[in-house]
Formats: sequence, structure tokens, C-alpha cells
Amino acid sequence: MALAPSVDGEIISADSRHVYRRMEIGTNKPTSAERAAVPHHLLDLREPHEPFSLAEYVALARTAIHDVLARGRTPMLVGGTGQYIRALVEGWQVPTVPPDPQLRERLFAIAQIDGPDVLFSQLTARDPAAAATIDQRNIRRVIRALEVMHATGRTWTELQRRAPLDVHFDWIYVNQPREQLYATADARIDAMLAQGWLAEVEALLTDLAGVGIDAALQMPALSALGYRELALVARGRMTKSDAIEAIRRETRRFIRMQDTWFRKLAHE
Repeated sequence: MALAPSVDGEIISADSRHVYRRMEIGTNKPTSAERAAVPHHLLDLREPHEPFSLAEYVALARTAIHDVLARGRTPMLVGGTGQYIRALVEGWQVPTVPPDPQLRERLFAIAQIDGPDVLFSQLTARDPAAAATIDQRNIRRVIRALEVMHATGRTWTELQRRAPLDVHFDWIYVNQPREQLYATADARIDAMLAQGWLAEVEALLTDLAGVGIDAALQMPALSALGYRELALVARGRMTKSDAIEAIRRETRRFIRMQDTWFRKLAHE
């Protein structure tokens, strides 16, 4: 936000949760005042229950970048979803395979009964190269890779053709010392709760009342940090204090994972 005016910049979101409407507080989405001060792109594209794929993101982001450049301004790709950024700048040609709800349900059931390691072992056996790039704790990505391979009969790696982004770009990795970042994250969690984060989650669950809490918790939107825990609080399955502790713990884990991802990306 501070840099954008000096470079005639427009911000293109690279945050996989900013695409969902009505998830303002818990995703720390840019405010209306911030959007008025600096143009933002790729926010509020879907309802929380609607699917949104990596292929859609790459196509929309490419269009947004070229539109900004065509107006003589500077596109600024901003966000912490490393897969979005990597797929975009490296030009992954992501297959546009529609979701298969029945297959996903079967695979999620396997993960719940036998453990997620069973699915990751399947992925490793079928496509070791893909397994090396996918976090085995990210069950949704593992299932998506298996789903695409099931639909196409080809490996995930074979389908990742490259058409690199045809513009020059500079990487700027904004970070803080780890303990300072942990403290900043803890303070932000407290601030978001004070702003009404729990009420935001309760409103989402009300809108999804016909789906049921267990099905709602499987939706990608509610896998955003903190939303699952607060949904359990809203339905009386977890205390608020336990939820806050879990959110802090998961946020710190995510910080470590994100730092590893971006440092690795910067050195490739």
C-alpha cells in the first residue's frame, strides 16, 4: 500500500482466501478505504460454497496483469499463496478438470478413516515428482492431484506444462524476525476477534445451514486459518479459549511453512 502510489501500482491479489465474499475479517482482506486508495484485483470472486480452481486464478491473474500494463501502470502481485504465485510466473498450464464430488467424498473418507498418509502414498506411487512439490499435510491439494490424474489418465507432472509469464518481474519478500512475526500474528488474531470474527463465521454458517456443519467444514473457504476452529466454537464443539490457542498454533505452523516455501522459491 505504501509503495503503490510511487510506482503507479495496482495490486493483484495472490491470496487464495481473498477470492471469497463475506470473509473480510478472518482473511484480513483490504478494506474499502484501502481499495479506494489503491486499485485491487481478484477479490470477492466467489461465494464461500463455490469452487475456485488454480487454473481459474492463473487465467484471471494473467488478464489482470496485462490490463494493468496496457494502461501504463505497474501490476503488483501481492499475497502469501505461494502456489498461486509460482503457477502464474512459471506459466503452469493447469488442467481445467471440473471437480468430481463423489470421488472427493470417497478420498476424504479414506483420509478420515485410514489417515491422510494413505492418500499421499497413492500420490507418491503414481507421481513421485508431484509428491515432492505438494505438502502432504495439504489434503485438499493431494486429493485434487489424484482427482485430475483419475480424470485425465495422465500424471499431475505431465499436465504441468510451462508457458512462463512474458513480462519482467522483481521479487520482494517482505518478512520479519520470527519471534517478532509471531507476536504480530498473535496481536492480529486478537484484533480480528475484537472486530467480530466469530460473528462473521456464525453468519457464514447460517448461510450454509442447509449444508450441515460437517460438510461446511470440508469446503475450501472454511479451511482458511481460524475459520474451522471458530465454526466449531459457534456450534458448541470447542471452547473459545481452546480455539484461540489452536489458531495461534496453526498460524505459527503456517508462518514456518510459508517462509520455507518462499525462501526456496527465491533461490530457484
